Amino acid sequence: MKISPAEDSQAMARKVGIIAVLLAVASICEAVAIFHPISESHRSAALELFSPVAGSFSSLEEAYEALRTFEVLGIEKKPDVKDHTCNSVVDTLSLMSSNSRDLYHALRVNGLLKCEISNEALTGIVSRLKDAVKDATSLLDYYHSIGGLLLIKDQSSEVDVLLENADGTLRSIKALSQSDGRWRYSSSNPESSTRAAGLAFETISGVISLAASAIDETLIGTLKKDIMKLFDSIEKYDDGSYYFDDKHIDASGHQGPLSATSAVVRGLTAFASTSESLNIPEDKILGLARFFLGIGVPGNSKDLYYQIDTLSHLENNRVSVPLVLSLPATVLSLTSKDKLKVKVSTVLGSSAPPLSVKLMQVFSSGSKDASVLNKDLHFDPKEAIYSLDDLPEGVDIGEYVFAFEIVLSDPEYKRKFATGGRTKVPVHVTGVVKVDNAKAAVLEGDVVESEKKLDLPGKNDLALSANHLQKLRLSFMLTTPFGKPFKPHQALLKLRHETGVEHIFVVENSGRHFEITLDFLGLVEKFFYLSGQYNIDLTVGDAVMENSFLEPLGSVELDLPKAPEKATQPPPQAANPYLRYGPKAEIAHIFRAPEKRPPQEVSFAFLGLVLVPFLAFLVGLLRLGVNFKNFPTSAIPATFAILFHGGIAAVLILYVLFWLKLDLFTTLKTLGLIGIFLMFVGHRTLSHLASTSAKLKSA
Repeated sequence: MKISPAEDSQAMARKVGIIAVLLAVASICEAVAIFHPISESHRSAALELFSPVAGSFSSLEEAYEALRTFEVLGIEKKPDVKDHTCNSVVDTLSLMSSNSRDLYHALRVNGLLKCEISNEALTGIVSRLKDAVKDATSLLDYYHSIGGLLLIKDQSSEVDVLLENADGTLRSIKALSQSDGRWRYSSSNPESSTRAAGLAFETISGVISLAASAIDETLIGTLKKDIMKLFDSIEKYDDGSYYFDDKHIDASGHQGPLSATSAVVRGLTAFASTSESLNIPEDKILGLARFFLGIGVPGNSKDLYYQIDTLSHLENNRVSVPLVLSLPATVLSLTSKDKLKVKVSTVLGSSAPPLSVKLMQVFSSGSKDASVLNKDLHFDPKEAIYSLDDLPEGVDIGEYVFAFEIVLSDPEYKRKFATGGRTKVPVHVTGVVKVDNAKAAVLEGDVVESEKKLDLPGKNDLALSANHLQKLRLSFMLTTPFGKPFKPHQALLKLRHETGVEHIFVVENSGRHFEITLDFLGLVEKFFYLSGQYNIDLTVGDAVMENSFLEPLGSVELDLPKAPEKATQPPPQAANPYLRYGPKAEIAHIFRAPEKRPPQEVSFAFLGLVLVPFLAFLVGLLRLGVNFKNFPTSAIPATFAILFHGGIAAVLILYVLFWLKLDLFTTLKTLGLIGIFLMFVGHRTLSHLASTSAKLKSA
């Protein structure tokens, strides 16, 4: 299929535009970022990543992570694994060899599937878990046993799960804490971990919930201070995301910020649900939410579970519920008069409380100056969208950062929800750039020899000619829809010789006026003294320029002086890589004619000569008086003698078959087997003949 120059230039223009958009987005996103709540992409990923094999998951832990993710995302059409998973739950809970970790994962799954577990069975499990609490020597022992008791409390109100010595248990767990807010997994392990701190606070909240008597308030106050110390070690990205780092590898092999931050958030929200409110700054709560939303859609099931489960805890916590401001579209077109639209929701996409959104400032990309607006956006209750009908005055095509502010309607909501102050979002405003006064001229000195107007973007067919003493000038003007000067990311002029040698020049500008003058006298060496036709292409492209173009303008015939002897030669042009897949030259091959065969009579005569020795052999046997007098007459020796002669005949037949159709390897393997057989029966036959001969001589 052939591609016309116009189609090729349009394709190149699209590539130029795409590259420019990516560069622009990358430059803006260094300072600000866009965060979106959980979407359908996460639901699709959950169904793909949590896919049971043969109707079941590999473990109860994986089953819980899948079921929990499905529950939070509200996925109704999920795999039916209840029967098989409930059987695993019942078996695990009934086995006396199951440790506290096994019981904990089984009870977590039971809390979601509601398997048929009797109160008597739960009572026995409670006894085992309470014994595990007494014998616990590590943080994970406490975490699984306390967590299991807390799950039974939620699943049955008829079973006594309260801890008599809750205060002592809590102090045993507190003994694993460190001065910097981190915790150890056991007293024998000096290494502290941020993830262990999250597990510890989640465990402590369970102890408080299971306490048969009140916990010492002084101890609770100390734990709150430990939480604040832990937040002193929190780290921050440039986009406002907060996270906890952890170099310690957990039991499942996962490590790093995702698992550590997830554990801390679960521990924080669990502890807040059993005690008075914690004074955690709302920007850090919102930053934690941004960290998990900034991940996008994870590529493995464990990370997806961490993300979804943690966001669920953030959405339903007593500290502060983060609200997310997002833009359905960050590219607005002046041509189609797009409206600025903003959506505010929770991290899981639920509706936000009554509030208003204000556009406070607009920053132009690359400039610290900002216009102060304080404009209220209109709320559409049907679509739950805040919009601005007209863009702010002075906003032309370009790259901007819009600063929004969320204002809650009810003062009581300020204690419950975290808005994070001003939210900065990158916005691209696009439009059609007007190209005026486009001209191409050939100059001799400063005098215009010939000049032609150009239609940009459009179809042009220049046919210019010049020599090395002349110049080529190209000029045009670019203005925005509001008449302002416009400087694109790319303005390039390319000259391509008929041999394939290319030369690219940057078109400089002064305000809205773009001009380039090629003095061929100073370019003869760069052009390798190549006279002939040069095709002219002009590229003008930008991320916000809707009519970016790569247009062929025509050609110029250059008459350059002959190259001197030591002049630089033009570089060899790369071969078209697609030619290797084209048709190859036809190969004509003539097979050798078969040699002439002898007449049939000669062949039969040769066969007769071959049989003469065999006939002579038979005649010789008769002359010698060959007989069978020594052939064994007894049954067993006669059998071995017959087998021996049969083996010799088999060898002769094998030789004939080798001559006709068998290959060498098959013949050798068969000959080896027959040879072993001949050794055995031949030895017996010859032994019998030797014995008979010895008896005759002695007689």
